[in-house]
Amino acid sequence: MIDRLDTTRVEYIIPLRESFSLPFLWVQIAATTYYFRHTCSPQKERLSVFIIFTSTLCFSLCWQFNQFVLLLQAFALFGTWILDMVPSRKIQMLLVAQMTSLLVTCLLQFINKMILGSLVMSFIPAALLLIYLKGEEMKYCSIPSRIIKVIGYSLTVLVFMILLQRVVKLLLGIDADDHIYKFIMSKFNVGHARDFDALLYLCIDAFGFLQFDTFERLTNGVVFPLYVVTHLGMLIILFVAVLQNWSNHVHDTNVKDHSSAKKFHLLSSRPELAYHAVLAVFFGALGMSTLRMKYLWTPYMCILGSIGISDYKVWRTILSPFKTQGVIIQIVRHFMTLLTLTILLAIALPPLLKELEELKEFWDPDTVELMEWIKSNVPKGAAFTGSMQLLAGVKLCTGRPITNHPHYEDKHLRFKTKELYQIYGRRTPQDVHDILTKYKSSYIILEDSICLAPSKGCRTPDIVDIDNGIIPDHGKAEPGLVKSTVPRFCDEIRYESPAYTKYFKLVFSNRTFRVHKVL
Repeated sequence: MIDRLDTTRVEYIIPLRESFSLPFLWVQIAATTYYFRHTCSPQKERLSVFIIFTSTLCFSLCWQFNQFVLLLQAFALFGTWILDMVPSRKIQMLLVAQMTSLLVTCLLQFINKMILGSLVMSFIPAALLLIYLKGEEMKYCSIPSRIIKVIGYSLTVLVFMILLQRVVKLLLGIDADDHIYKFIMSKFNVGHARDFDALLYLCIDAFGFLQFDTFERLTNGVVFPLYVVTHLGMLIILFVAVLQNWSNHVHDTNVKDHSSAKKFHLLSSRPELAYHAVLAVFFGALGMSTLRMKYLWTPYMCILGSIGISDYKVWRTILSPFKTQGVIIQIVRHFMTLLTLTILLAIALPPLLKELEELKEFWDPDTVELMEWIKSNVPKGAAFTGSMQLLAGVKLCTGRPITNHPHYEDKHLRFKTKELYQIYGRRTPQDVHDILTKYKSSYIILEDSICLAPSKGCRTPDIVDIDNGIIPDHGKAEPGLVKSTVPRFCDEIRYESPAYTKYFKLVFSNRTFRVHKVL
């Protein structure tokens, strides 16, 4: 509640696919935690795997970015296996559950080839093969040799993943996810600087780097300091546990679980903490690189922070030098939890109560007027062209057909959007009319907030100009870009000169929108 601004987008953007998807992810993580416990019985293990499979399936069905989150989870699973913290049979079971859920998702999404060509679908077979070849037995070798093996196994599985993905994409003719790799490369200034799809992503704040004020807010809410201390402590414990485990060379070859080894390490009884420590690192890296993905990391901050102040075994370890009794540990644990909550409420409750006193309501009369006009005056079969964000609302509110929409994981739809966005470019009315009739568009909706936005290199008209090889308004001359004398379509059409009225007719306008009928 207090940190909701940084932990969820439900408050101000309700119909997001991730808002429906992420709850299933946290169910899956909770079931994985229980499954990794060494005290989990065979019956409970089977139940946990079923919950993991079901929740992963629901998560994958709801969000198009599922493959990247699951790839990070697969990395974390592989990491805990390669560090010898979790039995390989459990890692194999979860990787198979992940792969099966993705295959079922592919089928339910009408054979979504993008899933088959994803990195995670290539990484899982590579990891399973390596785990099978390595076997269950932990063989004797020195710590430097084991470090070399870890690096070698990691590089091997990554190379095999890349090779397998390329083969699959070549055989199935998959290119639907090319824009994602172009975006990633452009984000780090590696090629594709003028690609339309990459620029669309780069110019959206949600796909920028995590802003520093996020850490300020989370620090004021007490979460971030607790998280940092807890996560650093977990990583240190993991490091020590790995060294202890690698130093314990005597293993019973008939034993299948590390908890039954002849020698123990710090995480023998808590192997799930090794998984969380590794996964939180991957989620943190993703969250810092992409603002939208911080909603994977910040809830993890809350979870790990709570472990630091309320976990019994943590306090038992901290107080062990003082030889305290179990009752004293419980008292200290509850006292620190109550103290943290008291401090948090003292800091955050007054502003929160003041905010709750403010009555807020939706107020966008221009958009409401547009939607009401469409429902009252436009035939049900008439198709609309405009910005992706607006057309999503048109489809949701009026049910009218739209020519382009925010589902951007299809190569044909991306190319179609790029062509239709010429309404914001420097194109002649005949060129625009030909494009609109090609896609059977009946009306176009133009937004002055897009057309007349200040030119800073990231507005939609600038992106269209750069992709067309034209110098943007107030832009600098660069190699490959030329100056255009053709007026901007979205602006010039408002003056209704004969060259434009020949192809388009103004049928609706208010302070924000202009609707033109395609003749």
